Amino acid sequence: MSLTSRVFGLFSTTETPTSDPPTASFSKTASVGNHVYNAPTPIKSGSNHAQNTSLEDEEEPRPPYLHAMLAGGTGGTCGDMLMHSLDTVKTRQQGDPSFPSRYTSTAASYATIYRQEGFLRGLYGGAVPAFFGSFPGTLIFFGVYEFTKRQMIDSGINPNLAYLSGGFFADLAASVVYVPSEVLKTRLQLQGRFNNPHFNSGYNYRSTRDAFRTIVRQEGFSALFYGYRATIYRDLPFSALQFAFYEQEHRMAKEWVGSRDIGLGLEIATAATAGGMAGVITCPMDVVKTRIQTQKNPETQGPASSKPAAEHASTKETPRQHTSSHSPSSLRTHSRPISTSGPSTSVAPPGAPRLDTSSFFTGLKMIYQTEGIAGWFRGVVPRGVWTSIQSGTMLVMYQYLLKQLESYENAEEMGPL
Repeated sequence: MSLTSRVFGLFSTTETPTSDPPTASFSKTASVGNHVYNAPTPIKSGSNHAQNTSLEDEEEPRPPYLHAMLAGGTGGTCGDMLMHSLDTVKTRQQGDPSFPSRYTSTAASYATIYRQEGFLRGLYGGAVPAFFGSFPGTLIFFGVYEFTKRQMIDSGINPNLAYLSGGFFADLAASVVYVPSEVLKTRLQLQGRFNNPHFNSGYNYRSTRDAFRTIVRQEGFSALFYGYRATIYRDLPFSALQFAFYEQEHRMAKEWVGSRDIGLGLEIATAATAGGMAGVITCPMDVVKTRIQTQKNPETQGPASSKPAAEHASTKETPRQHTSSHSPSSLRTHSRPISTSGPSTSVAPPGAPRLDTSSFFTGLKMIYQTEGIAGWFRGVVPRGVWTSIQSGTMLVMYQYLLKQLESYENAEEMGPL
């Protein structure tokens, strides 16, 4: 089955009519005198009918909202931290100002960053803002998701549409928290180590606190929401598709096993494939989002603000920075234009349009015109792997922690008063 068919299949009904009359499948009629008795036909053990009946009779569990939020927040944060280094590789591949990118192969890029910049400031650059944005963001996400999903299902809306809408609105609510942390995280990931002699990103922050203060001082508080629209365009369809795929695959796994406990293997498989497919589909949106969040708004770079930026960029300047192919003006503005020239240079010619916060769809078009389909899918391999493992970790831990919280609550209720 093609990926397109699976997406459209989410909205189709799951019940298929059978050709046999209902009475032939479920009962035998016997007449005794003036009375009619409906005797159920014997059902073979392990048959599909027995499995479907047990699943239909069993009520879908609905954990308390607090349990869902705590389990989701913990699972989401663990997944994000586990895969942060691969996300750094993806950010370098997507945000590298050179064309073609110097970071091509995922494995080679991973090894290069680790060898040149180390583990903490290289592969795990930006981990601090990622952590402080991940936990409250996923906490809000799962609370809104469970609420929206239940309200829509109780209103008689198709469950698949409820899952899709739940992920959409949940991500919209959580975006207010995680977008600022995403800006800090993305810039620190692209920068790498302080005074990085191996990669010129245009940034040189000493720490997360220094990055926050510098961005607010030089670009204004609104700069923390750079790429908000692009992030929404990426994350809303991603979350909607991820949870629609997951709920659909989870339901199919339950029907196949014949029990609501599908086992660890299927839990991981359903969660990982759902996140991976959603991540690959939304990769073009992720590329535009990364490039927007790793630039400074050119409108804010007036004469008054360019001087502090230049001073900050030249702090402890290395000889490499003097011989860099970037002009001083490009270092001062930290802008990240889309290259419309040949692959031998990363700086667009004068007057080239820039990818700013108001040009998401224009950015998609420009990337396609200058770099082709490959530009849309820069970093698709690490993004696909990252979303697969991150989703698998988050959703498996989510289900596990829900069971643990439920058993703990039941033990408290059954304990002596």
